[in-house]
Amino acid sequence: MEHHAITPMPRLSILGAQVDPLTPAAMLAATEAFVAGGGTAVIANHNAHSLYLTRRSPDLAAFFEEADLVQIDSVPMILWGRLMGQPVGREHRSTYLDWSDAFWARAAECGWRVFHVGGAPGVGVKAREEILRRHPTLQLAEHHGYFNVEGLENHAVLRRIAEFGPDVVMVGMGMPRQEAWIAANRHRIGRGVFFPVGAAFDYEAGVQPPAPRWMGRMGMEWLFRLVSQPGRLAYRYLVEPWSLTPAMLADLRAAARR
Repeated sequence: MEHHAITPMPRLSILGAQVDPLTPAAMLAATEAFVAGGGTAVIANHNAHSLYLTRRSPDLAAFFEEADLVQIDSVPMILWGRLMGQPVGREHRSTYLDWSDAFWARAAECGWRVFHVGGAPGVGVKAREEILRRHPTLQLAEHHGYFNVEGLENHAVLRRIAEFGPDVVMVGMGMPRQEAWIAANRHRIGRGVFFPVGAAFDYEAGVQPPAPRWMGRMGMEWLFRLVSQPGRLAYRYLVEPWSLTPAMLADLRAAARR
């Protein structure tokens, strides 16, 4: 199933990336359609970090090209696209913290079977307990992400996921490891809508504090994360964005031609 079968809006090119102008509500509707259609689908997300990585990894670039839908997980990307005359607005920011409550409510209502793989041992258990506290009828299973993704441990995880029979598979291993795992294993599992979700279950388990949602809406979530983890994230937020200068110049030329 191709992404344009789900949303009538064409993909947009922003900073060299092809993205779908999806609201969280449209993303949930697409998920429901993908689940009903069977097989597998991938709903990815682009932000400044992924734009940096795709320029250095052909495999990651191929992952985004093959994804059924690509959400915009970046207010600065949206603001830049809008400045370039693209039909995109703040309502098109779609990341886990924006749609998590609506997603889990929809999953419980529709009876979706959700499997999360990723995070440190024990974190997924805590996250599952918290989510089930809010949605006790939810069918949710999990496995930590600390295993050899190329060995026998991976086969065991795949077998467990396949036996569970998921409608949705959330993969929280950090970028680009989670995208590589999805690309390598989605067809081996054979069914499910796959989401790379980063630290989603760390937030659910309370082991990593999320930025206040007002900061997310303002596009300042990066600042909260930078202050919280400066040693790990300083390069990502202060150096990597400069690599987007050529893409910004290309967008400016394209806008001038339009």
